[in-house]
This record gives sequence, C-alpha cells and structure tokens, in this order.
Amino acid sequence: MLKDNIDYQLLTSIPGIGPINPLTILAEAGDLRRFRHHRQFLKFCGMDLATIQSGMFRGQTKLSKYGNARLRRTLWLAGQVAILQRTNSFRDKFERYISKDRHNTHLRRKAYTAIAATLSWFASKPLPGNGWPAPFTRSSKVVNLIAPSSRGRSTVRATFL
Repeated sequence: MLKDNIDYQLLTSIPGIGPINPLTILAEAGDLRRFRHHRQFLKFCGMDLATIQSGMFRGQTKLSKYGNARLRRTLWLAGQVAILQRTNSFRDKFERYISKDRHNTHLRRKAYTAIAATLSWFASKPLPGNGWPAPFTRSSKVVNLIAPSSRGRSTVRATFL
C-alpha cells in the first residue's frame, strides 16, 4: 500500500534510508510540506543548535533536543547507515569532518550529527509541493538533486552504489 505512495518512494531513494525509516518519518512528522524551510524541520526534530547564555556568560553550543526524539533517532541511524555505504556524498562529508583527527570521539559525534542534519534537509525537501520540482531523479547509480542556492539553483550530484 505504501509502495505506491510518492512520498515513501522519494524518501527511500535517499542513501541510508531503508524501507522502515520513511514510515517513521512520515508517521512522526506528518505532512512534510507544512515545513516551509528545512530549518523548521530541523527544529521539529530537535537537531537545531542552542547556546545557554546569561549576561556576559556564554555556554557551549549543543543540540537543543526539544523536538521529536523518534525522528532524531531515525535520522541519526539513517546517517550511520549512509556513512557505511560505499561511495556517496554523506560518506565523503563524514570523511572530511574527521580528517583532522580520526580517533577523536567528540569530533566523530559532531560529524554524525552533521550527517543526520543533512539527512533531515534531504528528507524535508524531496516532496513535491515545497516550491521545488521533484528533486530526485535516478539514472542507474547516480542521484541528481536540484538544491537551492543563494544565487539561483545549482545541481548537486551524489553518487552511491
């Protein structure tokens, strides 16, 4: 029944998101078209950054975690799966993040969070009706994404196996 749903099909075309994750994303977030900007979806997931500050004191910047914990966990796990796949833009981004110090666990955690946030951007945008054309078109092993840019539209290519 869901295999015919266009939202489900578009979400499963994202690297790292298997057959169960779109169910969780659609069940927890509802209609993703209601988020006009990907930052709204990021905040809904609780993956936005928050800094505790008072007067001159400024604390550490960390995840707010005020959003939906199930959605945050789903995107976190999908990010880990995307990193484990052979070649895709998520793995390349992860490798760039940890290239300074591969054994630093704090840096690795930040990299995993960045990948999960990127996945939330992909998850919030593949649905038609957000003002963008249907962004994913598959041609063999290449996913083409038309992503927004400050100067217009630019095409980003993410390859995966």
